Amino acid sequence: MSYLINKKNQKIAYKSSKAESPGIIFIHGLNSDMEGLKAKYISKYAKKNNLSFIRFDCRGHGKSFGKFEDFTLSDWKEDLINIIDKLTKGPQILIGSSMGGWLMSLAAKARPKRIAGLIGLAATTDFGNNLYKNLSLKNKKELKIKGFTKYTSYKFSYTLKKNFFIDAKKNNILQKPFKFNKPIILIHGLMDDVVNVNIPKKIMKVINSSNIQLILLKKSDHRLSKPTDLTVIKNSINNLREMI
Repeated sequence: MSYLINKKNQKIAYKSSKAESPGIIFIHGLNSDMEGLKAKYISKYAKKNNLSFIRFDCRGHGKSFGKFEDFTLSDWKEDLINIIDKLTKGPQILIGSSMGGWLMSLAAKARPKRIAGLIGLAATTDFGNNLYKNLSLKNKKELKIKGFTKYTSYKFSYTLKKNFFIDAKKNNILQKPFKFNKPIILIHGLMDDVVNVNIPKKIMKVINSSNIQLILLKKSDHRLSKPTDLTVIKNSINNLREMI
């Protein structure tokens, strides 16, 4: 385990291997970490293909500094930008899982010259509004009165603060198109009960790219971690590398 120390003297945990370009950076989802099956699978892929690779924990996740509830989308975007700026050289392929798909899109806007391509795995962007709408009346009342509430989703319980939703709105990307002339592949399961299939379709409309693909998997869910899913991910990385 290695640590990147940011300007606030906070640790960002990461694991990396240095090899050839383009490098690959894996970005985990909300309340997840870098130890998931997809991250480890892609790590093995990178090693086998002699490619540089980094997986890391956003602050408030995994082995990185702090508690989840004390951070926002802007903080996690900053973590990713720090990883790109301080730990990598040359072009990078960003692979974002769920919320990581939102972060990779924000990074593509912030560092377009450093990003060689994007692969979204059940990518979800601008989910703050939907997350708030799905809260119970009790949750909403607690947010208004206390400024925070306990939330349970996908068998995980965590604390959400009012500032989380305020900041998420500031980072929305689906309202205004932006140009990113690099290859993009979005992979989505039609049995995904967390992120609606309309989200990757909206991402396709917003990002102005001449080479963007959407791969729909009929029997796959939000995790995209079955052997067949992992094979699709591997093939997508191979295809994207050929397009660079």
